[in-house]
Amino acid sequence: MPLPPLSPEQLVKPRHFEARIALIFAALFVSTGTNIPYFPLWLEANGFDAERIAVILAVPMFLRVITTPLLTAYADRAGDRVNVLLVLVGLSVVFACGYFLPPAYGVVLAVSLALAVVWTPHGPLADSLALSGVRRFGSNYTKMRIWGSVAFLSANLGGGVILSRTSAQAVPVIIAASLAVAFFVVLAAPRLGKPRRASPLSAEDLQSAPKLFNRHFLLFVAGAGLIGSSHGFMYGFASIYWKSIGLGDTLIGFLWAFAVVAEVGVFMFYTRLFRRFSATTLVVIAGAASVVRWIAYPLVWPLGLGVPGLFFVQGLHCLSTALMLIAVQKEIAETVGEEQTGAAQGAAFFANGTSMATVTLLSGPLYARLGSWGFFAMIAVAVAGTALILLSARSSPERRLRW
Repeated sequence: MPLPPLSPEQLVKPRHFEARIALIFAALFVSTGTNIPYFPLWLEANGFDAERIAVILAVPMFLRVITTPLLTAYADRAGDRVNVLLVLVGLSVVFACGYFLPPAYGVVLAVSLALAVVWTPHGPLADSLALSGVRRFGSNYTKMRIWGSVAFLSANLGGGVILSRTSAQAVPVIIAASLAVAFFVVLAAPRLGKPRRASPLSAEDLQSAPKLFNRHFLLFVAGAGLIGSSHGFMYGFASIYWKSIGLGDTLIGFLWAFAVVAEVGVFMFYTRLFRRFSATTLVVIAGAASVVRWIAYPLVWPLGLGVPGLFFVQGLHCLSTALMLIAVQKEIAETVGEEQTGAAQGAAFFANGTSMATVTLLSGPLYARLGSWGFFAMIAVAVAGTALILLSARSSPERRLRW
């Protein structure tokens, strides 16, 4: 059934659309750029061991894989997705202030659970707005999304400097303040109205959407999710590991930032280097880079390769993560109609989130018992994800791997 046409208002491109979406990506990624590298250090500084850290990081992930697809699909039915995003960012500010309470285990876990529900949909909703611009106005996704990576990098560097001059107790302050700034940025977001049709939520409707819920798409998002989740051990315990071998907060910030510099490089040169590759091929490259990364990670320090070696494995982020981000959005943009963009983003997030939560939960016992050698377990996760991607290619003969 053909989609109804866009309304006259939806055909008009909002002023400075790309710049406003880029600013939204930047504002939203500052808090994430602080949370990922430094929140585990804050947990450790408050006396939590590796297994409790893993639980605090992982349990909210299990919750958000249920709530995020529902919220993104609801946003497709709302009068404007920006209004939903604005409410979620506002609630994120409120819940983030819960980390200022006494850091008892139950309190921190409860705050993290509440925050996961309202914080996690920020990225998928921003992606949904950007992809509407790609379809309606011919906007360039990577030129908008790159500013999220720039903001993430800045938060990595700035967070490291702040922590080196204060302590890990500054982490909740930075997160809450950056979310508050994001709220005011989203107030100025371009309004695009409803997508041409709301994303279905009922089981009957889901079954009647063959373009989205088919073998190829499900295998693709499952494989991409597994490859992405192989990074769970790193996100949970890389900063703690680096701290244990004597690296300072500023250097830790530079290591995280270098990974994002590499990611930004891929966004900048993607059209020149990878434009001709299919989404499937991009994910296969990301899977191979992940395997190399997890082989190298625990060997760098024992082999005497030192800080330069750590920078090298962080540089592989440009392939293991950046290509993955682009490939998933490329697959959705090329194969999913705008009326199901929210549901597609939710499905991709569900696959990645479930895998990431499971891996992160297992990472606590792995790190407690094996230390950095736990990275070797991530090799199997990345290989399994790559295998699913190859199966997805076989289930879609019209999209063969293009080298």
